[in-house]
This record gives sequence, C-alpha cells and structure tokens, in this order.
Amino acid sequence: MRRSRLTAYVTSLLLATAFALTGATTAQASQQAAATGYVALGDSYSSGVGAGSYISSSGDCKRSTKAYPYLWAAAHSPSSFSFTACSGARTGDVLANQLGPLGSGTGLVSISVGGNDAGFSDVMTTCVLQSESACVARINTAKAYVDSTLPGKLDSVYSAISAKAPAAHVVVLGYPRFYKLGGSCLAGLSETERAAINSAADYLDSAIAKRAADHGFTFGDVRPTFTGHEICSGSAWLHSVNWLNIGESYHPTASGQSGGYLPVLNASD
Repeated sequence: MRRSRLTAYVTSLLLATAFALTGATTAQASQQAAATGYVALGDSYSSGVGAGSYISSSGDCKRSTKAYPYLWAAAHSPSSFSFTACSGARTGDVLANQLGPLGSGTGLVSISVGGNDAGFSDVMTTCVLQSESACVARINTAKAYVDSTLPGKLDSVYSAISAKAPAAHVVVLGYPRFYKLGGSCLAGLSETERAAINSAADYLDSAIAKRAADHGFTFGDVRPTFTGHEICSGSAWLHSVNWLNIGESYHPTASGQSGGYLPVLNASD
C-alpha cells in the first residue's frame, strides 16, 4: 500500500512537472511567434549612407530606401518596421536615441555599430591626407581601442537590446574589407596602406563577432559577399574617396546594400 501511494505521488509529481514545462515551452513559443516586428539599429552602414534615395524625414541620419533594412522590410512585410539607424552613430548614440521601438513584439533586430567608436572616419582621413607611416600609426591606435574599450561599449548595447526585446533574434552585421589588393589601383593609397586598412576591418569584425556570440546573437559577416567588389576591383560596391560628397566616401553603394548586406541578413534571420 505504501509503495502504491509512493508510486502514485511520484507519477503525479512527474506529470505536474511535465505539464509545467510544456506550458512554459508553449508560452515561450507563442511569445516568439507573436514577436514579428523588425527594428533596424546602427550607424551609416545600416542607415544607407552612400546608397542615395534618402528619406527626407530622416534628416542628417540619411536613412535610405535602398538600405538593407528597408529592402528586407519591403520583401518580408513584418508586423511593424522601425528604422532608427543613423549616420555617424556610435554605441552611445544607439543607447540614447535608437532603442525606443524595441519591445516584446520585436522579433528581429539588426545592427551595425563600432566603426565610429573606433575612429573609422579619422583613420580614413589620416590615410588619405597624410603619410604612409601616419596612416599605419593611426590604424594601430584604432586597434588598441578595439582591444581595450570597444568590447565593453558593445556589451552595453547588446545587453540593452536583450533587455528591451527578449524574444528578438538579433543579427549583428560587420564591415567589409575596403580594398582589393595587388595590381594597379588609382585609389591614391599605397599597397601597404590598403593592406593595413583591410587588416583593421578584419580586426574590428573579429572583436564584434566575439561580443555578438557571447550575447547569443548572430554575426553577419559581409566580407564574403563583398569579395570581388572592393575598391580597386573594377566592380566596386563601395565608394572610394568622393571629394564632391565626402560623407559618402568608403560607404556601400546601392549595390553594396542589396548585394552585400541584404543577402547576409536574409541568411541570418
């Protein structure tokens, strides 16, 4: 009799546990199924600087209808679409100005950020206007920042995204290498400078990928899709230095957004 009662008790306990777990799993799945909104965060590589067709209401943020977030939303028709990426944004700008639309209904988040924190613009200005040795020295300074300071700043952004949009799948997009090496090139930089700039892009991408993985996010590596379409390739998806519109220099063209970034987001979502 005692054994029978014990067996009945254990059986009921197991069933209760099973129902509880099944209920939690079902609730979680339901929550994720209901979370179908898309929020696009980040810097100029996400806003679409260089692609043209800027949305007038976006002002200096220069959000483009040819940027990968806009193209993805047009193709997938999410339940909601919030495009807060902004030209020049650093991690602090994302935290202060871009996270408002995130919530329980957010199912997908994309973001590119970190390049401005590391001094991308200053690196390219130095390399274009100053000596080879100054260029390499500025790149080494940027790499030191990527080692010492950037990881903590990325952690702050990624943690805030997870807290505000717990059901979201987060895709962190990286940066392309700028130059095809070898052969002749009229970009105005030496082979040493171009190689150093490419190395800096790899260095930055590696740091971003590590932080993304540690937060359970997907890293979207755009270097493979941009291979063969770097500056000096003859079929570039990146603007070289543009003295008539300096802000578009070293940013993806419309083809870079649709052919370089969009496929990576599609494969990662």
